[in-house]
Amino acid sequence: MSHQLFVYFKHYYDLQFSPAVETIVKKDKKNPKRVLRDVKKQLQNNGIGTKSQQALKLQHELKKEEYKSNSKHKKQMDAEQKFKLKQQKKKAKHRGH
Repeated sequence: MSHQLFVYFKHYYDLQFSPAVETIVKKDKKNPKRVLRDVKKQLQNNGIGTKSQQALKLQHELKKEEYKSNSKHKKQMDAEQKFKLKQQKKKAKHRGH
């Protein structure tokens, strides 16, 4: 690390900073057609159409969450079982003949 870039904290208050300079920030001009299209999309975005479709989607999401939690639990149990089996084999090896 070069000494030019490194500022010690004890010398920080000795530094002199120039006053802030105001700058003009230009706004990007947006295409009016694109703006209208975006507004229309936001107004139209109501999700899936009918109530029955929404109910099916909700049911599907719940099933998916349940499946995820079950598979995670099963994976955890399998890993635990595998670990226990490994420990038993290790003990049997060191037990002797």
